[in-house]
Amino acid sequence: MPYHIPVLLDETLAALDQKPGARLIDGTIGDGGHTAAFLERMDGKATVLGIDLDNTALATAKERLASWGDRVLFAQGNYRDLEKIARANGWENATGILLDLGIRSAEIEESGLGFSFLRDEPLIMRFDGRTDEETAASLVNSATQQELSDILQTYGEESFAPRIAKAIVIARKRRRILRTSELVEIIRNAVPGFARHGKAHVATKTFQAIRIAVNEELASVQAAIPVAISFLAPGGTLAVMSFHSLEDRIVKTGLRRLADVGTVELLTKKPIVPSEEEIKKNPRSRSAKLRAARTRS
Repeated sequence: MPYHIPVLLDETLAALDQKPGARLIDGTIGDGGHTAAFLERMDGKATVLGIDLDNTALATAKERLASWGDRVLFAQGNYRDLEKIARANGWENATGILLDLGIRSAEIEESGLGFSFLRDEPLIMRFDGRTDEETAASLVNSATQQELSDILQTYGEESFAPRIAKAIVIARKRRRILRTSELVEIIRNAVPGFARHGKAHVATKTFQAIRIAVNEELASVQAAIPVAISFLAPGGTLAVMSFHSLEDRIVKTGLRRLADVGTVELLTKKPIVPSEEEIKKNPRSRSAKLRAARTRS
């Protein structure tokens, strides 16, 4: 099974700076790349609690990390609830916490949940796959035109947000919008001709915005920073990797506020970014930014 290459791997392990006997929480374990490297670096003299909202990701990580046995404990859930999840699994204060906020390519390309604008799939866009909570379909079919426009502008920085929002509202009066192909067609017809032939797909920003809104991604990041810091042992380290400016701004602000009141020491005055060599080898790393902080001893 091919696994994605962990982004900023050496830099992340260095930022965490863990010693033998470490207790790491990987709050977004994905397919287990960072955790595998961490355990290898610690020669197995560490334990990891791996959390992910995506059950498919957890299954992949379990397969990849099977050789480490009970050194790794797995739990499904949102990283914003990591303290509750940790305590429910018998964990106490962690010496390190890692949050990799990137989206797994498999979630976009293989989940069948409507994350991809290149496939005709049901409009779900929930990482946990649930349909009894708000989905992309329920959002686009119930939000007001102004709410839709605000979501596209705020989370997608979509220049044509008002036009797309208006087109969605008009289209759903004829019939509910339930599939990705229907939404893509609405977006394509809503924007000016020149916007349909840019470098990025015309639906890229709209799909990103709806995904962020449905999964409350930015709210999760904002909530997770103080929770993670509060669950770290004295001298423990939090490392957060973000992949777009909205996330990075929240991480930066959250850590600086905690530093200002003396709760943490910032380990990264400026974010660590990938080298040109890493970007060439792993293009998905291009937008990554790593920030880290250590709790006061």
